[in-house]
Amino acid sequence: MTYLFSTVTSPKIVYIPQGSVFKSISHLQSEGVNVHFIDAFILRLMGAPQKGWIDIKEEKMSRFEYLYQLTTAKAATREITLIPGETTVVFLQQIADQLLLDVNLLQKAYDKHALYKEGNFVPDTYSIPNDTDEEKLIVHLLAESDKKMRSWADEYHTPFDKDKWLQIVTKASVIQKEAASEEDMPFVSSVIDNRIQKGMRLQMDGSLNYGEYSHQKVTAKRIRTDTTPYNTYKIKGIPLYPVCNVSKEAIHAALNPAHTDYLYFVRGKNGEHIYSSYFSTHHKNIVNATK
Repeated sequence: MTYLFSTVTSPKIVYIPQGSVFKSISHLQSEGVNVHFIDAFILRLMGAPQKGWIDIKEEKMSRFEYLYQLTTAKAATREITLIPGETTVVFLQQIADQLLLDVNLLQKAYDKHALYKEGNFVPDTYSIPNDTDEEKLIVHLLAESDKKMRSWADEYHTPFDKDKWLQIVTKASVIQKEAASEEDMPFVSSVIDNRIQKGMRLQMDGSLNYGEYSHQKVTAKRIRTDTTPYNTYKIKGIPLYPVCNVSKEAIHAALNPAHTDYLYFVRGKNGEHIYSSYFSTHHKNIVNATK
């Protein structure tokens, strides 16, 4: 009985991951909360703990009260959503505006903790604690995204190797920007592979929708003047870095291209792409699409 009235010291806002009660206790221990294995058994008698960010309100309380709070405390979060194909610089500005945070501090934390220059986040809706700061938020988003990407790699039997995964995400990012739909993605993937195999430049506008240019129309002047490694009209192969943050569907397409001999595509009047294997046919498709 004395044990139940011993003091627990904890942050006022705590994160409880999805999973078993034992996983919850283990996570709290890793965060420096003085809970123990036996608390999992006590917690199971009280009921399931809340999931996500919850407001405990007090930093010190009795063990019994603390465990009870884990099952009853209200969420202390707001939601932010990253859509597939969005670039990090735009996403960080959205976070700053929505959560009233400093975009420069967000970018500084991202540069410090991100594995790659771009493409580290998994598009999703995230629950964010109300009292978070810029660095804690970035670390949390990167950690959650890393777990999801590792699970994707496992699902596709692909080693989560830093360099290899970078190439996969980079290819997927071009697919994400170019494809007219999820169904279109494997065909864009096949064109990328076919053009690379023939030593052709990709010449895909989507690769120039990087960073702050995420939603800007790519013009002939932009193609001529852009000297970055993203300009696939000038470089061969895929860019050095991902163009944007990618969905699981784009990763799937990057790893599983359609079996075609297509080398060209143009967006038709209905918004869908028209594919072809020969430039003469491609030219006719362009003319028809602009009539």
